[in-house]
Amino acid sequence: MAWLVLGLAGLVEIAFSQSIRPTENFTRPLPTLACFALGALSIYLLSYAMRTLPVGTSYAVFTGIGAVGAITVGILVQKDPVTVGRAAALGLIIGGLVLARVTNPE
Repeated sequence: MAWLVLGLAGLVEIAFSQSIRPTENFTRPLPTLACFALGALSIYLLSYAMRTLPVGTSYAVFTGIGAVGAITVGILVQKDPVTVGRAAALGLIIGGLVLARVTNPE
């Protein structure tokens, strides 16, 4: 169950990362409220997962999901450039996430 919650926390983190730009430097009240709510929810879910998962593993997986998701959404939605280096970085992060999961004692 903790891994499922951690995955959900990572997905909310992706939404949070995408909610920052629409705030326009926190000058727009509703987008700013949504941004803060998503940030708080992602941290709450992360802390819940950390009740049973190691802190280091939890945080690494959480930030890895967020990074991979933010880059992927940037490429697909924002039309960010796709380079060999970015693709390699994504592959390494995903490999690290898988390794963290399969070597966890739980």
